[in-house]
Amino acid sequence: MPQSGFYAKARRGMPALIDQWRQLGQGEPDRLALILAETARVAKLGEPEATPDGARLAEWSRPGAGDDIPLWAACTAAFLLFQMPARPVPRSDEEACAWAYCWLRNRQFASVDDARAALPAHLQEMLAHAVGAAWADRQGLRLV
Repeated sequence: MPQSGFYAKARRGMPALIDQWRQLGQGEPDRLALILAETARVAKLGEPEATPDGARLAEWSRPGAGDDIPLWAACTAAFLLFQMPARPVPRSDEEACAWAYCWLRNRQFASVDDARAALPAHLQEMLAHAVGAAWADRQGLRLV
């Protein structure tokens, strides 16, 4: 039986997040994988051990691949999606959890209200609940 906690939902949503970025990226798969890794390095969102190829990016986009996706890859895909002029949105609750989880990992906020207010306008209402759940999950981990 799959886990039902917030982090488990976020992990299950990461393949959809990667897939949406891959589809909207409209590029050759190996080039998109290179962009993902180089953006992670430049934006200091993570340190990929190696630059993935297009086949690896496709693997990460498959449902059920959530636990195999390095956090730098999901956080970088979210970083790029948040900036797209096409204004993409999560397509499921699990994907919204992945977006919210990455939003909080990518930036520092003083409060959950600050995190919600900093979202792009088109995502503020849609991600309000998921950001709240991500915030509560993160705060709970600080108590351990």
